[in-house]
Amino acid sequence: MSEIQEQIQRHIDTLVGAGAETGVQVAVYHDGALIVDAVAGTADPVTGRPVTSGTSIFSFSTGKNVAATLAHLLVAHGFLGYDSPVTDLWPEFGVHGKATATLRHVLTHTVGLPAMPREITPGELSDWFRVCESLAAAEPRWRPGAAVGYHSYTFGYLVGELARRATGRPMCELLHEWITAPLGIEGQLYFAAPKESLPGLARLEQQARQWPAGPDDGDAILAPWENRPSADFGNNGEILRADIPSVGIATAHGLAAMFNAVLQGRLVGSARLAELSALALEGVDQVFGTPARMALGFPIGRMGAPAEENSVAFGWPGGGGSYAYADPARGVAFALTKNRLVPNFDTALSVTTILADYLAGTH
Repeated sequence: MSEIQEQIQRHIDTLVGAGAETGVQVAVYHDGALIVDAVAGTADPVTGRPVTSGTSIFSFSTGKNVAATLAHLLVAHGFLGYDSPVTDLWPEFGVHGKATATLRHVLTHTVGLPAMPREITPGELSDWFRVCESLAAAEPRWRPGAAVGYHSYTFGYLVGELARRATGRPMCELLHEWITAPLGIEGQLYFAAPKESLPGLARLEQQARQWPAGPDDGDAILAPWENRPSADFGNNGEILRADIPSVGIATAHGLAAMFNAVLQGRLVGSARLAELSALALEGVDQVFGTPARMALGFPIGRMGAPAEENSVAFGWPGGGGSYAYADPARGVAFALTKNRLVPNFDTALSVTTILADYLAGTH
């Protein structure tokens, strides 16, 4: 066992032993080599079934890393350009001033549709065509490109409908054909999990501690279900089987292996890696009121990194505490998945700090 594998294994064992976590997976590639593949705890708190490195976990917005990567593969395969108008493929999307929207706007969360139309509830998410028809008819909160705001659930449908119209294939099929099969990680990254896989998935649990209050309902852009992760949502069989590319079902190893393939040039070339990881815009997120630094499809900067690091890492965390990122400057692909939903990223931050300290000491 390598030094960093031992350090992280010991740390997550301690977290589980202390009752801070239920089940945790951590995977890290460095310069193309898998240096950490650590697991601790149970996948199902009721049965005590252990977590393994092959146990997939519903990990909310860490799934956006997969959807964004597929968007870049659409461009790499010649189906779209970053500045292709959405209406080239989806003419009905152009109403209410959305005709200027491009794939670049979708990837930078600047289309102006951060929230689902209010008629769309979690019960409608499995109806792909109803959701996309509603998005096409929606009035944007701002002119495409005029502002940035986190597109919580809408992001995956916007990317996915462009992908479906360009290729004739749903996102779950493209994920298998373009990522999981070529990389040998089938069963480790899913949109729309097969029914037969459901018994092997981890069960989410909600931490009982009080979650931060959101804005008053009248002022909130996102509906509560869009803004706050729920174990009931992530354990729901209909949701798990639906193609919802803003969220995902994954192992830490599957996410890290995908980002490692991006860094190593197996999925996109070096020129496209430079483009997808470059700063595309800076602004104030209109949903959360926080600073936003966006690459094409990803936030820039390793979560918790000190300012002097000038981090160029890119990747999405997921509500409840999961996190995945790629760092082209350090050759690191990192992922942490977990099945206890908490209102912070303390576990991810503690593990990434251990990793950063280790890498700093080896160079």
